[in-house]
Formats: sequence, structure tokens, C-alpha cells
Amino acid sequence: MAPKRPKSKSAPTTAAAPKVKPLRTAGGKRVDSESIAASGHASVKGLKERFDEGRRASGTFQAIKEEELQRAATDDAIGDTAWALTEDARLLQYGGPKSDFRSTDPWRVMRIMGEFIEGFDKLAKVEKGVSVFGSARTHPDDPQYAAAVEVGRLLGEKGFSVITGAGPGIMEAANKGAQMAGAPSIGCNIELPFEQGTNPYVDTHVAFRYFAVRKTMFIKYSSAFIIFPGGFGTFDELFEALTLIQTGKISQFPVILFGTHYWAGLVRWLNSKVLAERKISPGDMDLMVVTDDPAEAARMVEQAYELQLRTAQQRANGGAGSPLRNHT
Repeated sequence: MAPKRPKSKSAPTTAAAPKVKPLRTAGGKRVDSESIAASGHASVKGLKERFDEGRRASGTFQAIKEEELQRAATDDAIGDTAWALTEDARLLQYGGPKSDFRSTDPWRVMRIMGEFIEGFDKLAKVEKGVSVFGSARTHPDDPQYAAAVEVGRLLGEKGFSVITGAGPGIMEAANKGAQMAGAPSIGCNIELPFEQGTNPYVDTHVAFRYFAVRKTMFIKYSSAFIIFPGGFGTFDELFEALTLIQTGKISQFPVILFGTHYWAGLVRWLNSKVLAERKISPGDMDLMVVTDDPAEAARMVEQAYELQLRTAQQRANGGAGSPLRNHT
């Protein structure tokens, strides 16, 4: 009788790998390299449409050339884009031909330095400035437009220069209010892949190719930021200011969110997620002031400026004082 073979042990069963969900964008679309590129193109197109809508609604802009910036011979080599590359885009793009010294980064440093010099020269006389940000799409019949006009007027009457991005919508409204008060009305424009124009209420216009230089001017010559409802560009300026305050680069600098209903969702999210998960400190939420009242916004700016001035005087006299603003 043949011996019984031992029963073979069955291989341990492994749990089935979880089904990987396809990667999707925040908008719910499936992601691949082509869709990301297409989304970028669509985003620029959408920005142009918002500027066009704001200019049409204003009715005060001069005729704008509809053609986009002329494409340079190197644009196709640097990146696959459907529009001409601005100087900022050429700086930030990776790769591309480097045979011409004028297209290299060391040469661009000279251009960037020149922009800083021009900006400092044109804005050197601004002693009391406030930057106002918000959507280019806001129509003149929108209550927020009227509020921005009033904010600009009240600030102007208190002796402040009003600084904007020079475009339509909220920017136009704030410049209009400043001009109504006889105050300096300043517009800091930026080169985009399409012609955008300057609103007619700007008295002093400074054109920039590089966002970094322009952002420096907004901060350096402002005592406060007033942030009206807007999109990514508005958010950029908001969080730039908050980051500079948080890292001690500037201080005694109010960041005023105008429009409690619009900003309520962001404030709730910052409290319930970012603060709750300790990504920021409790005091960071107090860096922002939320209001619907133009008079309150203007009063807050005036009080902050007086504090900045006292601190500067204390420093000049050898006193202690609070950390000084970077440009006071």
C-alpha cells in the first residue's frame, strides 16, 4: 500500500488590490498631460473673456486691439502654447534655445532691474498708498463697484493714493473714486498674452513685464490692502500679503476683505480645516478684517497708517517700537 502523500497547504489568499480611482482635477475631469495643457489654454482664454467683459461693461475704455501679442520665433521652441509668450512666461519656461545672449536669464536680470528702477522712480513720491484688488469683471451697476468707488473716494479724501492693477471692474471703480477726491490715482499694469488697456481714471500709469516686480510695488507703496471679490489674481495678492506678515517681512499692515458674503466660505474653510488641522496659528485668522462698510475700511486704513507713522518716529528717535514695515 502506497504511503499517503501529505496534503499540500494552500497558498495564503491575498486581499485584492483596491481599485485605483482615476486621477481627476478639482473640476471633476480626468487628468492627463494633454488635458492639463488644454486647461491652461482655456484658463488664459477665460481671463481674456473676463477682461473683455469688464471693458465692455465700463464703456470708458478706448478701442482695444483684438489681436494677441505677436509670437516670437522662439515661442514654439520654448513651449507648446497657443499664444505669444510674455516676458514673464519666457523667464519661467524651462528649456529653449540659448544661442542669443539677449534671451538668456542673466540678460533678463538687467531687464528686471530696469523695471524695479522705473517703478521706484515713478512711485517714489507715494507716501500714503493703499492697494485695492478685485475682479475685472465687476460691472458698473454691481453694488461692489459702487462700494469700491466709495472706498477710493474716502481714502482719497484722507490723503491716500489709490493703487490698482489699472484694469476694468473693481480696479476702475477704486481709481474713479480716488480721482473724484482729487487724490493720486495709480495703475500698475502687467503684460498679458492679450491687449488689456488701462482704465481712464488712472493718472499715473506704470507698465510691468514681470509679476514679481509689480507685486513688490503693490506692497512697498501701500499701507494696507483692500481685497474685493475676485479670482486667482485677487487671491494671489491676498495670500502674498498674509505670507509676508506671517514671516515678519511686513507688519502693522491691514488686510481688509470687503464683502462678508463673498469671503464667508473662505473664512469658514480656513477656520474649520486649515486652523483646525494646525496648519496656521489662531492669531493668523486675526490678520484679516472683514467688512461691508466703505467708511469702516477707510477708517481702518487711516488708523493703521497712524500706527505705522508713530512706529517710524519711535525708530528714528531710537525707541523700541514694533517691527517696522519694510518701506517705512
